Amino acid sequence: MPDLVQVQIQSFQWFKDEGLRELLEEISPITDHHKKMELTFLDFRFDEPWARMAKGDEQERAKKDARIVEAYCRERDITYAAPLRIWARLVMRETGEIKETGPDGIFLGDFPMMTSDGTFIINGAERVVVSQLVRSPGVYFDRNPDMTTGKLLAGAKLIPNRGAWLEFETSNRDVLSVKVDRKRKMPVTILLRAIGLESDEDLLAAFEDVDTNPDRRFIATTLDKEPTKTREEALIELYRRIRPGDPPTRDNANSLLENLFFNERRYDLARVGRFKLNERLHRNQPLEARPDRRILT
Repeated sequence: MPDLVQVQIQSFQWFKDEGLRELLEEISPITDHHKKMELTFLDFRFDEPWARMAKGDEQERAKKDARIVEAYCRERDITYAAPLRIWARLVMRETGEIKETGPDGIFLGDFPMMTSDGTFIINGAERVVVSQLVRSPGVYFDRNPDMTTGKLLAGAKLIPNRGAWLEFETSNRDVLSVKVDRKRKMPVTILLRAIGLESDEDLLAAFEDVDTNPDRRFIATTLDKEPTKTREEALIELYRRIRPGDPPTRDNANSLLENLFFNERRYDLARVGRFKLNERLHRNQPLEARPDRRILT
């Protein structure tokens, strides 16, 4: 029988080795509001947990056996943690001046460490992280009969690891609708037009290989119900639906769309989401951990 805490231990080890680096890369570089300074994270390191112990025989023994440090923390009601150090570069854009951290890095804080039993010791008390099942990022399809007509209605949800959900559905009148981040429903052609399929001809051509049922022409029917005809009109309408009450402008609408789906800091499919999306849509997109492969493209 496999070790029952192995999942937690392996997950934490991955976070120490790779996850924290990915997290720092996601937020790096950091710029100030006026874009005069830029801070880039270069590297990080965990010091050993025994470094917090007083020098002596006990510390020397702890270097060889982590359980001694764990017992030390329990007895003294302290947290079993390791100092986290980072190395960074600060660039002053106006002058071109560059400052880097010294060889010892910068102490960022004490980072709780997992014990050999898969637990954490916080202020001397042992704690566990309870795993939970969450819906994986990716795309999900479903279909259900309409309660009045019996016609099959299709739906799809595109769920990112971080960012706005997209929920698509058909109606019994063959209109394709979308909800952006669980806001008001709108014809899907508004979103597609705002993204770049500006003309009716572009929209029809993009789906001519799949929208082939002569009795149910989804795109053509949706276009008949859509109030916009240009990309600028679609951007403004999209903004109105998502941010009702705010005065819409082209710049605000364009910025909203960019941040919703094409800004890697605000939208991330994650590797799992990109893999599942590629698999369901039969696409051949690379899975390397590059942000531009994990946005909505």
